[in-house]
Amino acid sequence: MSNIPFQTIDWNKVQKIEHTGETGTSFWQTIQYDGLRVRIVEYSSGYLADHWCHKGHIVHCLEGEFVSELENSEKFSLSQGMTYIVSDNLSSHRSVSKNGVKLLIIDGDFLKI
Repeated sequence: MSNIPFQTIDWNKVQKIEHTGETGTSFWQTIQYDGLRVRIVEYSSGYLADHWCHKGHIVHCLEGEFVSELENSEKFSLSQGMTYIVSDNLSSHRSVSKNGVKLLIIDGDFLKI
């Protein structure tokens, strides 16, 4: 991973990229560094991810609530102020949002097993 000097991010200036889910839509604002990705992600009402994710993340709920479903059928509900952490390839998961949610998601090489 590269060294990152002190900097600020004005998320109002970071382009939102639309990604469609199985149902609903997500919008990603992404800052990419070598070995590190930082995103603000918003899921629309009725959002269901279109895949099971194997990547590790630190996910912090900024606004709203969502459910993180694991491929083994476990479900975890997270609301504003809650966080989950998982390493790469440990728990396949996908997000579901009934009423929409805004998340801070950080992932990168440091989460590899």
